[in-house]
Amino acid sequence: MRVAIVGCGYVGLALAGQLADRDHDVTGVRRSDAGLDTVEAVAEGVGSVRADATDPASLAALPDADAVVFAASSGGRGAEAAREVYVDGLRNVVEEYGGRASAPDRLVYTSSTGVYGDHGGAWVDEGTPIEPTTEKTRVLAEAERVALEGAAEHGIDGTVARFAGLYGPDRYRLDRYLEGPVTAGYLNMVHRDDAAGAIRFLLETDAARGEPVVVVDDEPVEKHAFADWLADECGVDRPEKRSKEARIAAGDLSTAAERRIRTSKRCSNERLRGLGYEFAYPTFREGYRDAVDEFRRSRE
Repeated sequence: MRVAIVGCGYVGLALAGQLADRDHDVTGVRRSDAGLDTVEAVAEGVGSVRADATDPASLAALPDADAVVFAASSGGRGAEAAREVYVDGLRNVVEEYGGRASAPDRLVYTSSTGVYGDHGGAWVDEGTPIEPTTEKTRVLAEAERVALEGAAEHGIDGTVARFAGLYGPDRYRLDRYLEGPVTAGYLNMVHRDDAAGAIRFLLETDAARGEPVVVVDDEPVEKHAFADWLADECGVDRPEKRSKEARIAAGDLSTAAERRIRTSKRCSNERLRGLGYEFAYPTFREGYRDAVDEFRRSRE
């Protein structure tokens, strides 16, 4: 299978490695020389192409592919930057490929479980209506429509992979939970390798055409419980805790940050599990083991 990964960054690089290991023809698409070098260092046979999803003129360089994964990032910037990348950039890529004599068969767009909004701690899944509460998550919801409806107009079957909070190498963020204070709420997480693995699985099994799939591990966890577990495993004192009300009352949060704190839900992976995906890191306990071991070694 020929796969083009547009925005071959944190998850995309891991995906490229997994696909190459299984003898797929993989090309990572980045905007800079440094990015291209990073892609080529993933594995022998992984190709790289310079293109920018926000620059339609550059997209003629995209390789023909059987499947396209759109995993570009707006770099943590605001809603307008997110719209430029996720909505306009995705539409540019869809139109470029859709206009070719041989269009890809599949598109996978990496979205976020943030599109669900607040559900008061209740469980959500693919059947739960999305209710984005911030400008950025509303942009992500609009991009989902491009991936499903816009791609379909060009004869491309879209799939939306809704990622929970990503963690893994270079993104364990131990200090946040070990030093505290830690604000109450649920954590819905997925290890980078499983985020990539889920996309690989959906492509290889030809699953979830034209629909969203929640990509999250087996066990949403309350932040206070997670922080205590992590402190115990690392052999340090448990951190200070805060309620949501106390954190909001401090008065130093942006409107978007306050909305995030007020948002609470538990994301189910029953659909992904039901399709047959087996997690490398089913819960945070397995996923954080390397980080905990490294922390302990650093203190010896």
